Amino acid sequence: MGDGWEWDLWLDEALKKLETAKGLGFLRPLLTVPSEGSLPSYAYPSIAIATLDDDDVSPPTPHLRLSGHRGTKTFIKYEEAFETFDGLGPWDRSSVVVNISEPTFQLWINNICSTGQETCDFDILLDNVMESREQPFRNLLLFSGNDYLGLSAHPTVRHAAAKAAQEHGMGPRGSALVCGYTYYHRRLESALADLKKKEDSLLCPTGFSANMAVMTALGSLSSLLSVSGRPTNDEKIAIFSDALNHASIIDGIRLAERQGEAKVFVYRHCDIVHLDQLLSCCKLKKKVVVTDSLFSMDGDFAPMIELADLRKKHGFLFVIDDAHGTLVCGENGGGVAEKFNVESDIDICVGTLSKAVGCQGGFIASSQKWKQLIQSRGRSFIFSTALSVPAVASAHAALLVAHEEKWRQEAVWKRVKEFSIATGLQFLSPIIPLVIGDEEKALQASKHLLESGFHVSAIRPPAVPAKSCRLRITLSAAHTAADVKALATIVAPWICSPTSVVKSNELSISSASRLGSTQRPKYSEDQAGVVVGQGSKSLPLRPPGNSSKL
Repeated sequence: MGDGWEWDLWLDEALKKLETAKGLGFLRPLLTVPSEGSLPSYAYPSIAIATLDDDDVSPPTPHLRLSGHRGTKTFIKYEEAFETFDGLGPWDRSSVVVNISEPTFQLWINNICSTGQETCDFDILLDNVMESREQPFRNLLLFSGNDYLGLSAHPTVRHAAAKAAQEHGMGPRGSALVCGYTYYHRRLESALADLKKKEDSLLCPTGFSANMAVMTALGSLSSLLSVSGRPTNDEKIAIFSDALNHASIIDGIRLAERQGEAKVFVYRHCDIVHLDQLLSCCKLKKKVVVTDSLFSMDGDFAPMIELADLRKKHGFLFVIDDAHGTLVCGENGGGVAEKFNVESDIDICVGTLSKAVGCQGGFIASSQKWKQLIQSRGRSFIFSTALSVPAVASAHAALLVAHEEKWRQEAVWKRVKEFSIATGLQFLSPIIPLVIGDEEKALQASKHLLESGFHVSAIRPPAVPAKSCRLRITLSAAHTAADVKALATIVAPWICSPTSVVKSNELSISSASRLGSTQRPKYSEDQAGVVVGQGSKSLPLRPPGNSSKL
């Protein structure tokens, strides 16, 4: 049925209509004026970058080397003095070691609702200081964050943010289409496009807003191409979504559906046969398949190769959310699509700067034409204030560091292997879900870990279906082998005990199985929040209607 070339024609037609109606949004990067006596970072000449050549990590001592960031696409000549290292430094611990006040700790382990006020009562804190009383705090080893490479605390990332803030403050405060878009933003977009092997990219305030912008912009295409401006049922876009996609995708496609621009179909989690059946039965011409590349609560990968093959058969637009794969997967950190060698099959790739990049924000990598449509019709992008200059500068620095410090990506995968060996389970990614099932037992497990010094939260509904509550463990390059071994020892009672509440023959450990086991996960969650069994029909969001449709 083609490789999706019809989408190029539809996109061209939609952009022409926007141009005729003077509805195209334009990005015009501003050259921000630095504080008196300083020059903007992008005006500095190229200088050497520090890095290491050996494996000694205690302490890391840099030496200088000239380097840049992979691509020839970066429009702004920029190299700033920064250090990279070949092993963990003392700063890395701050990305995985946190303090928590004793009052907060007690509320947490007793499962008492809190608004955070107990940590913000500054009068009490001031009294403690004035009377020389120590405020009791506990140290916790963080195993529940998404800072997979440990870049959030890197000296170069911190320096880039501080330097940009000193030179420009937060930068122009406005939406990107008005005044919030600067050369800092353009530089980062070029680097991200290079990383994802796409023509261009678009920065968004968050990964959530990026997915919302993509889904609503796709829906708007059906209105643009409709003669009346309001699509008939046959003119709508058909969006096919994995049952375990992230909430930001779900909210985006629900909004497109509510606006009368899309019909939405849910296929069973990673079930290619089910998706193929739905695509084959769908009479709508404009088809979109959207999926997480690496699923945030189950830690498993989408069947990328099979999806790419299916794209060739049905000619759908292929959209992925690579939030958890960016910089973690692929030889160059390009993400899950690079890992499975299907980058050229991805039409739109959504990502985030708040996970492995260690900073803040989201992005959309695509062709320049898709970028033009999204920046013109993606409401969550259009009506949001642009990312601050320090946030953008730090993210760009993080990409440079990740490119130089290849050992960080290698380290996080070593931690995955070590945890697998220590627990007798086989895990596929740094996201490790230990599905316990019962909510109360999951809370008890989390409480035990907290009391033992490990920050691991119990994940409960609505984040996961009822009866599949879990401990969601995430591994980072900033963790050590000793950290992982200690955690494995603590969680052992929930894995290895004959009376354990985690049993591979009763509840799945989603991306894990007993070594040598090929058992499929027992539970998945429909986008309506309905628990369905693997291999069974998806339950409807609301009757009546297609059982696979939202």
